[in-house]
Amino acid sequence: MLQVVNHALTVMAAVPNPGQGEAPPGSTGFLTILKWAAWIALGVCVLGVILAGAMMAVQARRGEGGEHASRLGWVLGGCIIIGSASALVGAVV
Repeated sequence: MLQVVNHALTVMAAVPNPGQGEAPPGSTGFLTILKWAAWIALGVCVLGVILAGAMMAVQARRGEGGEHASRLGWVLGGCIIIGSASALVGAVV
């Protein structure tokens, strides 16, 4: 088992680190599209939280609390993924 761990560490140590690098010339348009996409996605997240809260208020009946909590959980999960997208991709690269 120890040999497998040592081999895995050796292979992982051999992976090159490309560093931060710099954007290629002419990439400003692509970066603008990414900024717009992030802005729109976060706007949709805020709208989703508002709608989930509104549906909780309008459909306040017995036995539906779990459904609303689930909906709100999915919206908040999406917010977390969108908010941490650049950190997630940076960790993978």
